[in-house]
Amino acid sequence: MVAHNRLALPDDDGCMPGSTSRATGTVADRLAAQLLTGPPARTAVDVVERLLAVQGQDPRGARLAIRARTTGLSAADVDRALSVERSLVITWFNRGTLHLVQSEDYWWLHALTTPPLFTASARRLGQEGVSPAAAGVGVAVIERSLADGPRSRAQLRERIAAAGVRVEGQALVHILALASLRGIAVRGPMVGGEHAYVLVRDWLGAPPPPVDRDTALARLAHRYLAGHGPATDRDLARWAGLPLRDARRGLRAIGSELDQRDDGLVDLARRGSSGGLAPPRLLGAFDPLLLGWTSREPFLGAHEAALVTMNGIFRPFALVRGRAVATWGLPGKKVVLTPFADLAPADVSALDVDAADVERFLAGGPGAAEDSGTLKPP
Repeated sequence: MVAHNRLALPDDDGCMPGSTSRATGTVADRLAAQLLTGPPARTAVDVVERLLAVQGQDPRGARLAIRARTTGLSAADVDRALSVERSLVITWFNRGTLHLVQSEDYWWLHALTTPPLFTASARRLGQEGVSPAAAGVGVAVIERSLADGPRSRAQLRERIAAAGVRVEGQALVHILALASLRGIAVRGPMVGGEHAYVLVRDWLGAPPPPVDRDTALARLAHRYLAGHGPATDRDLARWAGLPLRDARRGLRAIGSELDQRDDGLVDLARRGSSGGLAPPRLLGAFDPLLLGWTSREPFLGAHEAALVTMNGIFRPFALVRGRAVATWGLPGKKVVLTPFADLAPADVSALDVDAADVERFLAGGPGAAEDSGTLKPP
């Protein structure tokens, strides 16, 4: 699949040439928090519980994030959790981006992370030529349409357009997002390989008692560190899309549960040993490993430009001993690796095995990425 010469990577003890053991330890700790080392999760729900929110605008990428952290599951298992069990749900949360979360986390996380997004939503709708009044009409059409059951994006587009509301360009996605921000709609079952929309009240039932803001911030800080620690307050604020003061408030609330490290990072206390760096593995587009902290340099090194495009697309990549070593794609439903430099034979063999598992996992699963699902201006 790829050439068999050796690329400079961390030694077997995890040390990059010229790196400090502390920095390497941070990488190993984060890989463990992300479920990329240690015992794999048993189910898709277990993965999402650990990570709290998995970026979900790329259907294949969200499912591959589950694959990389479990064994033996398939994309159909993720679809079952979304469509039959209703244990997972996708809608707009952190940073105005679609995320996959546990259904039981929808209520408090939506209430906490969506208020800052309304200004960006209105701005983007205006850029798309949709006035506040027209946006309100579009949301009302969505609510009426979904009262009769799940509807596809195409069906909602037709009905919104029939009401005289602009749906061209990115207008439709931002009207759908506004319905989500208002707590009206979420993505529900998979229907014919496409994610249909449903009413929140029909799909998730009656909301639980509201969680006060201080409790929600404390919960956010704890859950974030469980899947991303060690980290900083700025990492948490960036990931959640909340002001830095809120991130600090949440961390202060769980101060007795934290390990304050001498490098300025914090983590949950008594987490235990990280267990070293991850084995060679293929990670999908928008993998959580690239979205959890203010800097991606520990994992990408000099290759960030090759993996993160100017328009905000995060490409699938191969990880070897904690570092990105290649991009990959699926032309003809077969994994094709494009390494940044020649790889060692043992790493090629390991990636070949993982590539076969990617193909197995995706068999019969969703296809190409959908729209970006982001509320932020280009």
